[in-house]
Amino acid sequence: MHPRSTPPPACCAPRAPAPARPGGAAPTPPAPARPASPDGTVLLPGGEFLMGADDGEGFPADGEGPVRPVRLSPFRIDAHAVSNDRFAEFAEATGYVTEAQLIGWSYVFAGFLDASLRRGAPRPPRTPWWCGVDGARWDRPEGPGSTLAGRGDHPVVHVSWNDAAAYASWAGKRLPTEAEWEYAARGGLERKRYPWGDELDPGGEYRCNIWRGTFPTENTAADGYRGTAPVDAFAPNGFGLHNTSGNVWEWCADWWTTRHPARTVTDPRGPLLGNDKVIRGGSHLCHRSYCDRYRVAARTASTPDGASGHTGFRCARDA
Repeated sequence: MHPRSTPPPACCAPRAPAPARPGGAAPTPPAPARPASPDGTVLLPGGEFLMGADDGEGFPADGEGPVRPVRLSPFRIDAHAVSNDRFAEFAEATGYVTEAQLIGWSYVFAGFLDASLRRGAPRPPRTPWWCGVDGARWDRPEGPGSTLAGRGDHPVVHVSWNDAAAYASWAGKRLPTEAEWEYAARGGLERKRYPWGDELDPGGEYRCNIWRGTFPTENTAADGYRGTAPVDAFAPNGFGLHNTSGNVWEWCADWWTTRHPARTVTDPRGPLLGNDKVIRGGSHLCHRSYCDRYRVAARTASTPDGASGHTGFRCARDA
């Protein structure tokens, strides 16, 4: 196997429960949802919002804090992640070959594989639930013999940052900055854990696709999905965006940093250079006991050539 720089996003480090928020978990009513335009984007007005979370809310090494004011210009962002059907149109129109195809393998969650593929597959030592599978790629998500049948409207996965940027350019768009992504994901709510409020399952209603059960051994699929869900599954947030918590990680334009100025910054774009790119939103493999990075302030990173079975993207463009 040709080595990649890093294993897939961890969803792996045990953590203590998050502290309770003062004032209870009642969500603030969201802003009215905005209808998507013909290109699938939603126009957002921008303005100033509070980005990040207080220290102690997430993993210290993730650099979610300090909570800081950020000012954004108006922009447009996809109402949902890019689907397999849309990526197939891109690949057919351009002949594009993804990095996973060029390298010849990608990471697949072990629980999705037949024993024959799990047996002998390389596994990262800290995250042994991932298997490096020869032939795993965007149109063969579980490797040889798998297909996209019944998953055309699911998010494309096994795409690197470079693949996502190439698609965005073809579509006349770009990847969202991290600040744009978080502003959009919040849906008009301020200082809330999730796009709908502070409670994960308000009134017992499932609002996102994450791991339900005991990670990594038992997934009850109580929210309706064992793997990925359709890109428009679950109710949208107040801005009309679907699945900004869970389902798949989403690439952002920014290079990774944990240093954030406390002063107000306008249209931040991250460092000029770096080794890793930001990913946001968590995935269907995130579980509170190991990785509650499906909170809207949560963040992590991966190398630009990294690909896995739970990382996709959505696009943005200037207003």
